[in-house]
Amino acid sequence: YIDAIDALILLQVQSRAGVLPAYDRELLHRELMLFPDWYVTRHLKATLSDAQSADLNRVFDLLLANNLAQAPLYVHRDYHSRNLMVMDKGNPGILDFQDAVYGPITYDLVSLLKDAYIQWDEELVLDWTIRYWERARRAGLPVSHDVDAFYRDFEFMGLQRHLKVLGIFARLYHRDGKDGYLK
Repeated sequence: YIDAIDALILLQVQSRAGVLPAYDRELLHRELMLFPDWYVTRHLKATLSDAQSADLNRVFDLLLANNLAQAPLYVHRDYHSRNLMVMDKGNPGILDFQDAVYGPITYDLVSLLKDAYIQWDEELVLDWTIRYWERARRAGLPVSHDVDAFYRDFEFMGLQRHLKVLGIFARLYHRDGKDGYLK
């Protein structure tokens, strides 16, 4: 995982605005809407009240405000262990980058450390996050000077990503007949 963190930083330091599509409010919001549309409504067969919908929209607004306030750079968007390959040299090799965008600095770190398929102890995630933050600062990446603020941004991004993923997994089940993801 330290190799994966180092490879992520190497990818991020190459970032330039205008090269990849923006991971903007519209795209982040569209992803969040997968949660109420596919998971809550379709999978749980629940209907949110007006008050519940308003509360959820306020939560989405807070998440989006945080995500969009983060420094933008290259985002792989699916940076997790199944898309990393062991190589003879230069570990790891990185696969599946066709959805790459220019967006929040914490997104790929969240993908790696808060993977939907692998759960790590919180202490290990915190340790790896701090190691990323230290290395990113040394590399000149635009991380917060305060590790606690960076970790808060990491957690906010994690919530956005997991709500999106839950909606995607429900959609894969109901629309595409793929039940393995929800399991």
